[in-house]
Amino acid sequence: MHDIRLIRQEPEAFDAGLAKRGLDALSSEILAQDEQLRSTQTELQELQNRRNAASKSIGKVKREGGDVDALMAEVASIKDRIGELEDQERRQTADLTDKLSALPNLPFDEVPTGADEEDNVEVRQWGEKPTLNFEAKQHFDLGEQLGLMDFDIAGKISGARFVVLRGALARLERALIQFMLNTHTEEFGYTEIVPPYLVRDEALYGTSQLPKFAEDLFRTEEGFWLIPTSEVPLTNLAREQILDESKLPLRFTAFSPCFRSEAGSAGKDTRGMFRQHQFHKVELVSIAHPDQSEEEHQRMTSCAETILQRLGLHYRAMLLCSGDMGFGARKTYDLEVWLPGQGNYREISSCSNCGDFQARRMKARFRPTGEKQTQFVHALNGSGLATGRCLIAVMENYQREDGSIAIPEVLQPYMGGMTEIRV
Repeated sequence: MHDIRLIRQEPEAFDAGLAKRGLDALSSEILAQDEQLRSTQTELQELQNRRNAASKSIGKVKREGGDVDALMAEVASIKDRIGELEDQERRQTADLTDKLSALPNLPFDEVPTGADEEDNVEVRQWGEKPTLNFEAKQHFDLGEQLGLMDFDIAGKISGARFVVLRGALARLERALIQFMLNTHTEEFGYTEIVPPYLVRDEALYGTSQLPKFAEDLFRTEEGFWLIPTSEVPLTNLAREQILDESKLPLRFTAFSPCFRSEAGSAGKDTRGMFRQHQFHKVELVSIAHPDQSEEEHQRMTSCAETILQRLGLHYRAMLLCSGDMGFGARKTYDLEVWLPGQGNYREISSCSNCGDFQARRMKARFRPTGEKQTQFVHALNGSGLATGRCLIAVMENYQREDGSIAIPEVLQPYMGGMTEIRV
């Protein structure tokens, strides 16, 4: 949600931010709606004051034996007009809120201007691409040949974009989850959370999935939504609170299933488990002081990178351009891991600083020491990592010519000492 006061103060800067997102200037239209709303509120306040004064006068005139008919008629007329104005105020407030809610967050100045992923900027690489002296297979070929990845039976159970993992591959994903959670909690200071997987409208509005992206979500008949990521419940842990400044930043992590309809993804990644309706992810969320959010963003990205480094997976970090960033982000780094089977880099983590965009929707604030006024916190989120995609990366990078898969050393303690997966 955008701060209407900042739009009043700096309309040109607001329009410049929209332009960087590829959108037309809207400050004049928004400020015209804002002026109409404020005019209504002013008239409403004046009439309420006049009604109160006239009501007091009625009592006084009655005590003095005077005629109160005219005053009573005025109060009745004012009451009717107040009712009209209250309805008008509600409509105008809703219209302005809807307008502001539909607009994406504004990019930071350092975010490159661009239209899509072609305009993203590589900021660093880590490691080297593995040297395979045989033709690399993709994860689904490896998994099916091992008899441990079954898309056919998943299709019979649930349809397209689902998978059944068996045996050692199921355990390998569990090992990845445990490794990630242990690292983030024991070394990086994140508090592990087991959040709800069903949430209300307000929670998704708070993290800006609603109203714009409803078609990307699954909803139950009872009106709950299945979470598309545990960013939603984790970030909402701060909703409608005034937090202790000294406790910031708050850092949360959670493993959860994630559910997405993949609307608009027809024809993309139709084979394998790269893009599914149900997948698993270890999420990172920080609730930070505005002065700390850039530093926290770098730290969060580094935490996600550490997981890839310890797994020995070559990756690159990309600073997303304005046209490729998510709706709620002001700045985003994507980590793209190298997949030998695909011969391409693919996103495995996205770490975003959302500024106060989500906090404003959730009314998540803190009170600076010694001050009466509160400020909105900054909210950050990142994948630490997507465990299904990480499983794919391990399979493709650690594959052998005979179809077996070596287990990275860091995961072997979670695999009961296993060093490889083979038929």
